[in-house]
Amino acid sequence: MLSFSDLFPQLRDCPKDYKVHLATFSGTDPLDEFINDKFKEWQERQSKRNFRRKYIISFIAFERDEWLFAGIYKTLGCNRINKYFDYDTQLIESNNDLIGRLIIRYKRPSRQSYPFLENCMKDFQISRILKEKYSLEEFPGYDNTIVDYSKLQTIIRNCYPTWYTALKNIKGVYLITDKTNGKHYIGSASGEEAFWSRWTDYVRNGHGDNEELKKVISEKGIKYAQNFQFSILEISSKTDRNDILKREEHWKKALMTREYGSNKN
Repeated sequence: MLSFSDLFPQLRDCPKDYKVHLATFSGTDPLDEFINDKFKEWQERQSKRNFRRKYIISFIAFERDEWLFAGIYKTLGCNRINKYFDYDTQLIESNNDLIGRLIIRYKRPSRQSYPFLENCMKDFQISRILKEKYSLEEFPGYDNTIVDYSKLQTIIRNCYPTWYTALKNIKGVYLITDKTNGKHYIGSASGEEAFWSRWTDYVRNGHGDNEELKKVISEKGIKYAQNFQFSILEISSKTDRNDILKREEHWKKALMTREYGSNKN
């Protein structure tokens, strides 16, 4: 089985030259910045002097305990500007073919985002290598829509045109699946801007003001929403809210989400 050190043999001899950056949401989403080709600039502004080594090997939070490789950077300098530290870095020509393609599995023992490479490299596991550099695909069609919460965040925050146009213009019934336990939640999008508006609520607070999901997020924190997967069960040519609510009721009965899922009404 291919190991992390097989892909990065140059790290074996001098791991103490490297600081790892496990980039997570901190007011802005680093995955958004990566997709928009602004990750380097985003990473260079730090609230502390986090990169006190010659090199930075960068990963971006992707899915649960998974991280997307974002490149290896050489630190060239650092300036204090007001309350920030602005780094000058250079992307080095090493493993660049894996940027946006390599996904590792690593369970952080704490919330530490800047570990020393020698302390964690042994725990890096290759999850998969994508055929193409990660990017957001065009809207795949209502019948084929399955989107994880993290990707939905990126879609909503960047208002991706094909997704926005499709999701705001038609109403219907959606399904949320908790990937850790398989529990389902059925909801409907019957208001103005339909699915787009309704799913924006989930991006805003993780639970969309649904009572049962609100309890989960309250107990486990908003990061737990990263376990949610969204899909569309049914679209409706009818615009009357009562008609859509009837279809929502049908799906609740069909999938028994009151008995075994997260619907309580």
